[in-house]
Amino acid sequence: MREIYLCAINNILSGTCQEDCKFCTQSIKYKADIDRYRYKDIDTILNQAKQAEKNGALGYCLVTAGKGLDEKKTEYIAKVAHRLKKELPNLNLIACNGTASLEQLKELKKSGIDSYNHNLETSQSNYSNICSTHSWEERYQTCLNVKNANLSLCSGGIFGMGESDKDRDELILAIASLAPSSVPINFFHPNSALPIKENNLTRNQALQLISKTRETLGEDSMIMVAGGRELMFSGYEKEMFEAGANSIVIGDYLTTNGAKAQADIEMIKQLGYKVANSCDTK
Repeated sequence: MREIYLCAINNILSGTCQEDCKFCTQSIKYKADIDRYRYKDIDTILNQAKQAEKNGALGYCLVTAGKGLDEKKTEYIAKVAHRLKKELPNLNLIACNGTASLEQLKELKKSGIDSYNHNLETSQSNYSNICSTHSWEERYQTCLNVKNANLSLCSGGIFGMGESDKDRDELILAIASLAPSSVPINFFHPNSALPIKENNLTRNQALQLISKTRETLGEDSMIMVAGGRELMFSGYEKEMFEAGANSIVIGDYLTTNGAKAQADIEMIKQLGYKVANSCDTK
């Protein structure tokens, strides 16, 4: 029986980003109506992590708004990771904190972080159309730093932001060049505050992108459908899994609500799949 891998996200520093990524409600430039807060209390994060593990999540992603790591943020993530790893040793801890140096990533690894998520977002050719405050090359270099720090790399992107078919192919090939252990595929979720007003993908195109990602990355990769899943595939989850996805995010996303975890687990079982109890995809 095929297994589906579950991951949960915790937005532990929200809506304080100075960058101008046109797809992101966490940028202060667009004044989106979202919760904005500084460093979340560690006890709260721990309790939320315990619930995620109880719900079957194998991976737990600690996300912070902002361009990247600095000294204060690195120290905070390290403290959170140390606490969570001590009490939840079997949970795969993923940090998602933007651009990062090799030294910062090594510090996170020492604290108990297992994986680092940094998405390329779109093709190198298209990147200047969605962000002007930092470069695609910085993103790619961070992914290389992750591998050099001996952390597991999670890297994917966002589809449906007005990019061309050529851009989509270029992005998939760039992701593949990094050989990540996990590939989060996100589908743009429109918000009236953002400069990008609509998702330009059909469901069939989205399914084809999952298939192409699976074909390019190989059978042993974890292909996760993350943000925008409910928007794109509600009621069509069977087709999504058949296209090659074998992982989903359960619970809420960064600034949008997801399905209830138990509803997703029931959906997986009703489709004839099994919830994975180990991160080994081989």
